[in-house]
Amino acid sequence: MLQTSVIGYPRIGKARELKFAVEKYFKGEIDAEGLNRTAANLRSAHWQVQRIHGIDYIPSNDFSFYDHVLDTAVLFNLVPERYRALELSPLDTYFAMARGYQGPRGDVKALAMKKWFNTNYHYLVPEIEDSTQIQIAGSKIFDEYLEARQQQLETKPVLTGAFTLLKLAKYTGRKRAEHVMADIVRAYQDVLNRLGKLGARWIQLDEPCLVTDLTAEDIRLFTALYRALLSAKKGVKVMVQTYFGDVRDGYEVLQSLPFDGIGLDFVEGSQTLSLLRQNGFAADKTLFAGVANGRNIWKNHYAATLKSLLEIREYARHLVINPSCSLLHVPYSLNNETRLSRDFTRYFAFAEEKLQELSELKRMLSCPDPFETEWYKRNEELFSGTRYVPDENVRARVAALTERDFTRSPALPEREAIQQNKLNLPPLPTTTIGSFPQTPQVRAIRAAYKKKAVPETEYRQFIFEQLRQCIARQEKIGLDVLVHGEFERNDMVEYFGECLEGFIFTDNGWVQSYGTRCVKPPIIWGDVRRSKPITIEYAAYANQLTDKPVKGMLTGPVTILNWSFPREDIRPEEIAFQIALAIRDEVLDLEAHHIDIIQIDEAALREKLPLRKSDWHEQYLSWAIPAFRLTHSGVKPETQIHTHMCYSRFGDMLREIDAMDADVITFEASRSDLEIVETLKRSGFQTRVGPGVYDIHSPRIPDVEELKQAICRMIRTIGSSGLWINPDCGLKTRGEAETWASLRHLVQAAAEIRAELLHGSERPAPDSETLPSYRNTESRPLTK
Repeated sequence: MLQTSVIGYPRIGKARELKFAVEKYFKGEIDAEGLNRTAANLRSAHWQVQRIHGIDYIPSNDFSFYDHVLDTAVLFNLVPERYRALELSPLDTYFAMARGYQGPRGDVKALAMKKWFNTNYHYLVPEIEDSTQIQIAGSKIFDEYLEARQQQLETKPVLTGAFTLLKLAKYTGRKRAEHVMADIVRAYQDVLNRLGKLGARWIQLDEPCLVTDLTAEDIRLFTALYRALLSAKKGVKVMVQTYFGDVRDGYEVLQSLPFDGIGLDFVEGSQTLSLLRQNGFAADKTLFAGVANGRNIWKNHYAATLKSLLEIREYARHLVINPSCSLLHVPYSLNNETRLSRDFTRYFAFAEEKLQELSELKRMLSCPDPFETEWYKRNEELFSGTRYVPDENVRARVAALTERDFTRSPALPEREAIQQNKLNLPPLPTTTIGSFPQTPQVRAIRAAYKKKAVPETEYRQFIFEQLRQCIARQEKIGLDVLVHGEFERNDMVEYFGECLEGFIFTDNGWVQSYGTRCVKPPIIWGDVRRSKPITIEYAAYANQLTDKPVKGMLTGPVTILNWSFPREDIRPEEIAFQIALAIRDEVLDLEAHHIDIIQIDEAALREKLPLRKSDWHEQYLSWAIPAFRLTHSGVKPETQIHTHMCYSRFGDMLREIDAMDADVITFEASRSDLEIVETLKRSGFQTRVGPGVYDIHSPRIPDVEELKQAICRMIRTIGSSGLWINPDCGLKTRGEAETWASLRHLVQAAAEIRAELLHGSERPAPDSETLPSYRNTESRPLTK
């Protein structure tokens, strides 16, 4: 009989209980025992809801205090020496790796943080030192399996697979994957043996790296790892789980190795069904088929899914159905949405509702004719109806776009001189990325206003006062380019969605982004347009408070699209161009109100880049880059356009980023140890840049010398011409004291280096004037 499985379940709880408990622990408001008690309650609740919905393969060890990759690193003793030297408790060492530590035991930065493949979830990059002893050092995976057993639940423990762990890890010494492979194999074998002795029947090893472009060497590494690893599985069954794409490069290898189960993605895996048709499926293995979209919130269209499953069943003798990936990427449950109309919610399925869909699919496929069941008929009635009325004006505007709408003139080198003449900025200009700390008072007033408990006039006056204070403090510490602080904004995407037509919003549709950071993505319901100005009032007010430039702060169309739950009835490029036209209108209004610098953030540009390079341009960049260009192509040459990107690997797409034709781009760089700077030099990057000099996702306060060292490293590599000095991201989630202390140090460091350059100091040697420029004069247009 057909069975159901879940790859992973949301950790944060239906009311973000995990977030609040962990933050209380950070503040010393609860102890480790209290934190663990909350965690145990959440795990139990998540297991029970899956049991209620009849899930046959319920995961354990998918829960995490911060990040599942970090959990795997700690399990296998991948704890760098700098964290061990702090001599903290195991839990506090874990959090030091996640957030950094600054206190009586020492001062260390956090591990690097990167986007989890093409999602908005972030993982901590494991580090493997030459001295690392790879072995089982933790017990979490075993403890949580036994915890579930005590509740009469048989679970399948979940663990990041050996291949993906080695591919994601950073090797800090001479050793590489091939040098530590034998130790990794032994450690995973020990996990299998211990779980087998505890009575585990299945273990799930997640190998999402298999859906990326694999070289022959990658295939050899994967094969060698698992040929050795699986030789010790004995009584426990091992499934390899893939997601976010298809396994075209490794399908035959997966079939040949002695896995008991293989999890394949039939939603984002464009070639998965073709692979089955062409190669069949091993009769001795169970196929875990990902047929429910684990990354979007729309109901499953049973007609299409049943058609696929009926064909899949022809190739796989043993079939289990599950979501396409972990349900970590969708909100917890529609039961928490009490204000959103049923006219909307009947089209949605959050994590708990997806469990119900799996249950219904299982029941339908057990019937003689699935298409005659009540579940199918109700679903088909929903999908055959009219969901919304198209906006013909918006669609006509998109259809009328021409090549000219995507091209700004004059070219960047000419604009650079015009802008410098107007702005008269010093060398190494200092700025921030946009937001400033949102205190409990700011959040409380904004929430009260949203609930209509505070009059609009009182709310606006409060925001104006916050802006006035923020501008004054930025002027006092000496920043060169200021921002208004974004106190009126809850989230950089949700705020714009609330101000545009075509979006709807949940009250509790929270999704984990990293650690305790949760976001509430808007839902793109219909055609998108701007019906009124969005940011003009506060930007213009801030601008009149100072003689220094104040940036207008906008979110770009690709980021708004990628950080929303998108429609599935039209192509993503159509949605992107609709949003781009709305942002373009706002850009031109800001310019008309004398805002001379406008930042259009594309923090998520890399996020939805296809995992296979051969698909980059055809499926994504051919419209994503033009969508950004559309937002700013109409401004005057003297208006300076900035953008910001964070927590991704950009080195392999710098040509495309250059083609966005912004005047200045700020990058996250501090957590990746300024790796991007070396890449900028090699690539001949044209756009002026501001690689972030310190990590805002850590509570550490960098001192002046640390920041000067970072700036000097940048100057030695790419020169000082066109270099901006800034943090690596917005400051909304940080505390007031640490923020202003860090910024004072940043301004002081920039001023001291500026003076050294002016007086010919040897410090940044070689002198920036003798360095090869990281910019060139070749224009690289990439148009629609």
